[in-house]
Amino acid sequence: MGRVNPRERRAARHQPPNPDAEAAPRPRRRKAPITVEQVIDTALDVVATEGYEALTMRRLAGALDTGPASLYAHVVNKADLDELLIGRLCAELVLPEADPAAWRNQIRGVCAQMRDQYLKYPGISRAALAMAPTDLEIVRVGEGLLAILLAGGVAPQAAAWAIDALLLYVAAYCLEVSIARRRSTQDDAAWVLDRAELLRRFTALPVETFPHTTRHAAELTAGEGHDRFDFTLALMVDGLERR
Repeated sequence: MGRVNPRERRAARHQPPNPDAEAAPRPRRRKAPITVEQVIDTALDVVATEGYEALTMRRLAGALDTGPASLYAHVVNKADLDELLIGRLCAELVLPEADPAAWRNQIRGVCAQMRDQYLKYPGISRAALAMAPTDLEIVRVGEGLLAILLAGGVAPQAAAWAIDALLLYVAAYCLEVSIARRRSTQDDAAWVLDRAELLRRFTALPVETFPHTTRHAAELTAGEGHDRFDFTLALMVDGLERR
């Protein structure tokens, strides 16, 4: 394994399984070796308890009670680890059979599933940004979204760009929620998630300078749970339908 070029090793891991290779006898290895699955499990545990920003290769090696060099037998670098983590989360998503009559709800449903997966692990959606995926589970989700949009009559180019925009929005939304939650634990920033405090601040602004903000302070601060998320997804999907 150590003699394989890292780029080749990464590419090989994302290839469909080879039944013949799986059936071939494997050489004996040391007792209780670290596996890729164990690396992913441990990394997700670190993110769940400490946040994505705490996840470094050194921190992960410590959690696995090994040295960083042992990790590089399975993970090429931090970007490779990021892709493995997002791939694991994508593997949890249930993709519906594309239905022309229900494509809008199907798209929103898949995005909501991804949102919920991201929010289990504070800040992890940052790992999905600027990623050119090769992980088959990530590609599977892209394939499923594309099938849904095409079934809904969306042109291929519009569908491709829409998927990019939808996934970018989901990742950004979840990252903002994670940041806001972290800030809300700080005494001097607890008001970030306090709607009543935001409303008070907006309505206290000088009316002559901020006439629209003060008049529509209630609308600007409205929304519970994922109301804004649902609104934005509907806005994006409705725009596709109009095209």
